[in-house]
Amino acid sequence: MKSPGFKAIREFQKLNHFPGSFQIGRKDRLWRNLSKMQAHFGKKEFGFFPRSFILPKDIKLLRKAWEDGGSKQKWIVKPPASARGNGIQVIHKWSQMPRKRPLLVQNYLHKPYLISGNKFDLRIYVYVTSYDPLRVYIFNDGLVRFASCKYSPSMKTLNNKFMHLTNYSVNKNNSEYQSNSDDKACQGHKWALKALWQYLGSQGISTSLIWEEIKDMVIKTIIASDPYVNSRVKLHVRAPYSCHELFGFDIMLDETLKPWVLEVNISPSLHSNTPLDISIKGQMIRDLLNLAGFVLPLREDIVPSNSSASSSTNSLCGVVQEKWRSDISTDEKVKRAFYLSQRFGDQDFCATILDVLTPDDVRVLAETEDELSRKGDFERVFPCHASSRYLRFFEQPHYLNILLNQWEQKYWLNRSKGINLLRDLCEKRVHLGNLADSDHHVKHKQGALSSVSVSLNFFLKHDKTKLSEYFTHRHEKHIYRKLEVSNFK
Repeated sequence: MKSPGFKAIREFQKLNHFPGSFQIGRKDRLWRNLSKMQAHFGKKEFGFFPRSFILPKDIKLLRKAWEDGGSKQKWIVKPPASARGNGIQVIHKWSQMPRKRPLLVQNYLHKPYLISGNKFDLRIYVYVTSYDPLRVYIFNDGLVRFASCKYSPSMKTLNNKFMHLTNYSVNKNNSEYQSNSDDKACQGHKWALKALWQYLGSQGISTSLIWEEIKDMVIKTIIASDPYVNSRVKLHVRAPYSCHELFGFDIMLDETLKPWVLEVNISPSLHSNTPLDISIKGQMIRDLLNLAGFVLPLREDIVPSNSSASSSTNSLCGVVQEKWRSDISTDEKVKRAFYLSQRFGDQDFCATILDVLTPDDVRVLAETEDELSRKGDFERVFPCHASSRYLRFFEQPHYLNILLNQWEQKYWLNRSKGINLLRDLCEKRVHLGNLADSDHHVKHKQGALSSVSVSLNFFLKHDKTKLSEYFTHRHEKHIYRKLEVSNFK
């Protein structure tokens, strides 16, 4: 669905895509966005995808790279928006280049890690529940798809798709294809990911290091799509609740066991034709639907009615049926703007974001903890206690990412303490904007409640000078006047 079509989604509806996710789902856009990140942050951080060229735009660059690489170099040619191996070729002569455009031409990974002589790739399931704040989960199992012919680097074999392509939709047509119905067996041309880890472990290989590298690549690839997706969500989507997406990452290991991102599928196949598929995909889909956190809408949200509905819930807030405010107050906007104006090298300063929690802070944190409690066999990889290092990769900082990052650093070793804090605030209905709790107010000398609430309480308490400089610099005169009226001086 094109981005403007998302405007038709009601607040209580949920669609399994984000607008703009094609920025990593199309092979040409994936390359363009990752190469942009590589140019900015270097190959050490973003050197996990093969060098690629988009034709016809990069034809001169490709020709030079082709000549510099010599006659023994192999290239893989892919249509930028196709699937299931359609239109893919491996070539080594310029004359073999298809004339049809557009195309993506990549350096072919000609030294893959082989098992029993066969090439293979990994299908990793990645689930994004939100882009602002960014929340990314990886399923702890997946599929290993083998080419159905033993690999040979010979130029004479390049036309053999059963040797060079790992797509199941291609290899199932080979008479030599061997199916596998056991998710624990290392046999046939499709394995469970956990079976692969067990096999590699038996060879003395540290699979935990490979898995950590894969998680790192996934996080960075999703972040590469952040500016495009977030801008479209803000423009076209009524409520953040309304979008979620399952991605299928295709990853290959080279002979050194370094993982490479080959492509990202925004509509990964969920067909389950074998017991192995049912075992892996069935559990994944079950956990995904639990993670999605569907909220049954009130009757009047769908059809105007005088009748009322009631329900019970085990969520932290205990009031998911009540309408949470979709907007945030001016004071909350001030707090967000203040933190986004600062440099984030000082972790002690960043930690102060938790000193006074606004209603929207509490809502987001409670939603995040509720979601995490439903993760099943998914692992949340962002945010996590070590996600600080990824914040610099965002084109624009996001307040909620900073908030969740600090929350994780503070409570990841004692999550129950953080949950108890949120439960207490929710019982006082702070998440609904009820600020009756004295800790969430600033009082005048006479004892009367100030109009400056949660966020300004923090600023007055911690750093008047920085706040004054910030508003003067930004020329936010209407808010600055409010501060003066509230005895800010």
